Amino acid sequence: MPKDLIIVESPAKVKTISKFLGKDYVVDASVGHVRDLPTRELGVDEEHNFAPHYEVIQGKQDVVKRLQSAAKKAGTVYLAPDPDREGEAIAWHVAELLKKYNDNIRRIQFNEITARAVKEALENAQELNENLFDSQQARRILDRLVGYKISPILWKNVKRGISAGRVQSVALKILVEREKERRAFRPDEYWPFKVLLAGENPPPFWMDLHKLSGKAVKPGVNHVSTQTEAESLEKALTEGEFKVDSVQEKQRKRSPLPPYITSTLQQDANRRMGFSAKRTMSIAQRLYEGVELGARGTTALITYMRTDSVRIAKDAQDAAKELILDRFGADYYPSKTRNFKTKGGAQDAHEAIRPVDVAIAPEDVKQYLPAEQYKLYRLIWQRFVASQMAVATFWDTTVLVAAPDTIWRAKGERMLFAGFLAAMDKGSSDDDTELPKLKEGDVLALNELKKEQKFTQPPPRYSEASLVKTLEELGIGRPSTYAAIISTLLDREYAIQEEKRFVPTELGFTVSDQLSEHFKALMDVGFTAGMESDLDDVAEGKKNWEDLLKSFGDDFYPTLEKARTGMARTQQVTDIMCENCGKPMAVKFGKTGEFLGCTGFPACRTIKNFSRDEQGEIHVTEREKPEDTGVNCEKCGRPMAIKQSRRGEFLGCTGYPDCKSIVNFTRDEDGKIKVVESEKPEVVGTCPDCGGELLLKKARTGSRFIACSNYPDCTYAAPFSTGVPCPREGCEGELVEKSSRRGKLFYSCSTYPKCDYAVWNWPINEACPECKHPVLTRKTTKDKGEHIACPKKGCGYTRPVDEDA
Repeated sequence: MPKDLIIVESPAKVKTISKFLGKDYVVDASVGHVRDLPTRELGVDEEHNFAPHYEVIQGKQDVVKRLQSAAKKAGTVYLAPDPDREGEAIAWHVAELLKKYNDNIRRIQFNEITARAVKEALENAQELNENLFDSQQARRILDRLVGYKISPILWKNVKRGISAGRVQSVALKILVEREKERRAFRPDEYWPFKVLLAGENPPPFWMDLHKLSGKAVKPGVNHVSTQTEAESLEKALTEGEFKVDSVQEKQRKRSPLPPYITSTLQQDANRRMGFSAKRTMSIAQRLYEGVELGARGTTALITYMRTDSVRIAKDAQDAAKELILDRFGADYYPSKTRNFKTKGGAQDAHEAIRPVDVAIAPEDVKQYLPAEQYKLYRLIWQRFVASQMAVATFWDTTVLVAAPDTIWRAKGERMLFAGFLAAMDKGSSDDDTELPKLKEGDVLALNELKKEQKFTQPPPRYSEASLVKTLEELGIGRPSTYAAIISTLLDREYAIQEEKRFVPTELGFTVSDQLSEHFKALMDVGFTAGMESDLDDVAEGKKNWEDLLKSFGDDFYPTLEKARTGMARTQQVTDIMCENCGKPMAVKFGKTGEFLGCTGFPACRTIKNFSRDEQGEIHVTEREKPEDTGVNCEKCGRPMAIKQSRRGEFLGCTGYPDCKSIVNFTRDEDGKIKVVESEKPEVVGTCPDCGGELLLKKARTGSRFIACSNYPDCTYAAPFSTGVPCPREGCEGELVEKSSRRGKLFYSCSTYPKCDYAVWNWPINEACPECKHPVLTRKTTKDKGEHIACPKKGCGYTRPVDEDA
């Protein structure tokens, strides 16, 4: 009897699920998406209802063949990617590639990777959700249209190689608008006051100025605004009387927050531990897929982490109740089970993020988890347990004191019962702030008065936490996209982070302003949020995806045509004049960032670095006087200067660009510069073009290559070959040595980009004895040292090097 096949997204899940399903099932992974729109063309037929053209993603051919082979042998194929739109899309594309090999295909979903959840999913297998797939497909096509159609206009008018994004551009606009607010902000002076008062009963206590001339006091609003006013008020207070106006005491209850959803987890992880949204989701993914826990084996610790629902399953609530009663006692459990209402507009497809088994406390698994996994699991566990506990109660005291033309306020707080705070390391009363016993009419002594000059502050820049919160509140993006939005803004260099706050770059400002001017609807927050709502309607079967795209195109295409002719070449001219020709300098963009360039280019090539102050004013950054290296160019005799590249410092001729001579250097113990003599290249053959010697050379990034000794008269060059044929079926290339921008060696097919096969370690022309992959590699790790290993994901074959001849 054939075994059934379960296909998940991640190889990490294969191990977790195989552990408890037994021998009746084969579990394999698609390793993410297997099909997508083509990378080098639009891939959307705009004339025929936006029909997409999908193709197998480069590098996934082997995965597809493996899954097709497994499907051919299987009884039933169960598709089990993640339970969201992206997961449904992966399942749909896998089904399209497998149906001619096995048409008995079913969709299963589980919110947690446990034996119970997976078996229940198998018992309740369903058809693929076409509406959910259509929603994801519409989103993908919308993003492709925006990116492919608008990006070339930006290349022409701003900077080549940059791109636009449907959702990311709106997020960029949010950052830019905040920065404009900051630049337009002008600080106001204000003088906050504090007084230390004492009554009949100790201790003395501090009070803040609450009202001035009968009006509430806030920084910069109805406050003491000048030093003269401050000194006048100080004199009146020191000569006046402080009398208790009122004493209010009441009991206050504080309820726990709901368990985490994606956005609140990202916000808290950023605020408390400094994790980026991307890092948080990566750690959560590992906790969801399963981690090694000693005798427990591979165990999933949390439920699915992309969700906007605060709903909790009944059995999870029951387990939490049992733990609370056992660990904290009956007083810490509420009179009835606590449920939370998911906000309107949320998809509510999955539960909140919670521990799979609440009985596994963070301290029980700390020894098995890396620090970041332990911290995040602890955060999730504490928040979930607290959400099911009783309220915390406090005794609050608010005292108002009257003095000349002012009212002063102090608040005291004493914890009566920790409640849910006991689960969150906040159950102690050490932070209680109690006021002495006071009554109305008491006259208080002024022990000390503090006043200081301050200035109002501009609105703060966004942190990752506050940006995610804002995106969620505005309806921009969805839980699965927040991390990608932020990563894209940073990767495209539209924003940088300073002190963990986002600062839009000059490029970000320019792109945002150009898009806002020429694509008003696309950059409108309300329009983008409405599109998210429309995509939700498609997922629920309320709207047709093709109609949605047609409606979008009715405005998009005319706007696009206007932008093609209406968007002008960006050149932000400044009032800084070129010292060489007298023409104004303008902000320009290069490979290494923004700079000031002369508007007289190309006749004048003067450039300068610059910075902006808090008000956005441009200031030229003066270059430091170059260090005297004491080295002259051996080609032209001019001095060599220290220059900087992405790969470090080198000596370059000051006669550049007429002389392009460069050399490497080191420093001796006294800091004196010494030129590093280059090794004489090895002769490895004869040039097929001119008959000269072929030399083995090394690129600046570290990889070797073959070049003719008669360069530049002869430009023949070839990559250094390993002699190993490319293992991809049908490919006639061979694996050659390359290096990344950061200098890491790898070995890729010589026919790239036609074939993108690559491995990080030196390849060996020998098939893996276990999985039959055509090549092995020689690699070195800390635990095994140098050894032979199979590079194929999921295959763990290794052997010592000494077994080889």
